[in-house]
Amino acid sequence: MMNNVGRNLYFDNMANSTLVTEFFLEVFAETWELRILLSVLFLLVYLGSLLGNLIIIIATTVDQTLNTPMYFFLRNLSILDMGYVSVTVPNACFNSLTDHRNISVAGCAAQIFLVFFCACVEIQFLTTMAQDRYVAICKPLMYPMIMNHQFCVQMTVTSLLTSLVLASVHTFKTFQLSFCHSNVVPQFFCDIPSLLRFSCSDTFNNKLLLLLTAIGLSGSCFTFIAISYVRILSAVLKVPVKGERGKAFSTCAPHIIVVSVFLSSGAYVYLRPQETSEIVEDMTLSVFYTIVPPFLNPIIYSLRNKQIKKAVKKVILRFLS
Repeated sequence: MMNNVGRNLYFDNMANSTLVTEFFLEVFAETWELRILLSVLFLLVYLGSLLGNLIIIIATTVDQTLNTPMYFFLRNLSILDMGYVSVTVPNACFNSLTDHRNISVAGCAAQIFLVFFCACVEIQFLTTMAQDRYVAICKPLMYPMIMNHQFCVQMTVTSLLTSLVLASVHTFKTFQLSFCHSNVVPQFFCDIPSLLRFSCSDTFNNKLLLLLTAIGLSGSCFTFIAISYVRILSAVLKVPVKGERGKAFSTCAPHIIVVSVFLSSGAYVYLRPQETSEIVEDMTLSVFYTIVPPFLNPIIYSLRNKQIKKAVKKVILRFLS
């Protein structure tokens, strides 16, 4: 039999867990001046991300000469990045400027699902693009057979379905938990580590699932990307023309840096012990895997590309004429 104290604690916890009908998000800063500064900065980055990715989508769609696997994946990545950055930034900036911090449980669940889904698709697209560059440089004669249209569509669909399953499972497992310690999310958007921090349920299975996903998906993708670029660079080193070497290094290095920052910051936030996490540190690191990649990807992957620049000029001239 449960004694009176135990019974009261039990019903108190149950009552608290059922009373959580909304969460409260953190804002960028406590002081109004810093909050405005950061909100404006992130809005500018957001608009830059939208503009850069939109230019790539239009250019690769309108210009028929860019109808190749490389630009097929660039277009898909740009579409994804526009959605990815839109999940968190506009809402966070609005919350900071209006001090409107509450978000419904359904809204929080949707945000967790979309962030996780976009992050999973992002790393798989980057992996496929690394394979595309590897085949193009190291096996050019095999390129039409390996990177055919059917393969591109299959890889896109596989990435979307895999991410859909993973995001659904993680979101479902997260909202099976009871939240009775607090309803203040120590983050400017809803993410899984923040909710696990104040859950009063056993979160071991959730953490184990995150670890397995990190090892199975992120770890394998990063390994594949690293191996692809090592092989690309080793092939380029054999090219006698120094100018071509420099061009290849300048192209590969930024790709590796963005992927490394994206994965390392995400892994650190999602996998490190909750007891050692700091709110400001978590929020800063979250910027590197939610805001930075959609902003840098158009610059690194496309806007330095001569064919993209030529296509953009054609689109602008067609629009002005």
